[in-house]
Amino acid sequence: MAWAGIAAALAAMLWALPWNAWIGEFATHMLRHIALVAIVAPVLALAMPERWRGFAPPVLAGAVVEFFVVWGWHLPGPYLASTEAGWIEAAQYLSFLIVGLAVWWGAFAAESPLVGAAGLFLTSMHMTLLGAILIFAGRTICDNGMTLADQHLGAMIMLAVGTPAYLLGGLVLASRVLSLPEERST
Repeated sequence: MAWAGIAAALAAMLWALPWNAWIGEFATHMLRHIALVAIVAPVLALAMPERWRGFAPPVLAGAVVEFFVVWGWHLPGPYLASTEAGWIEAAQYLSFLIVGLAVWWGAFAAESPLVGAAGLFLTSMHMTLLGAILIFAGRTICDNGMTLADQHLGAMIMLAVGTPAYLLGGLVLASRVLSLPEERST
């Protein structure tokens, strides 16, 4: 139950503080996006009762769905729509949290730690690619008044938080293989 409380507190902080005024609109979007998928979602996954393990989605399926959700929301049309209508923005963040939870819960509950690690590494790769595209872009992803500096800061947040979170999670799961007892055939 403590993990769920931590996740709720982290999520509340994402909206309680005036991030837009501090770091810009796109950087705020990316801070919220990455915090939901790479911090709040794994904390929620840790809060899942062991008896629910059988309900966890397959991590690789979760990673594929997460890819389409994340990349879809960062296309110019959907991103712009999310900045213009509060309910679309809420749907966007809810979908980030759901797919993030699917990946992390699926990774933690996978029968093999290596399968869980593979799902997290796959997610890390596509998130890193999206961050790199956004940071090296010579123009903004949409014409809504966003500055290139704001987009670049958002991309740096994605790379500085998202990439290490997924890599660390994958490494922790992969390290479990080294500590598993060796199976012996008789």
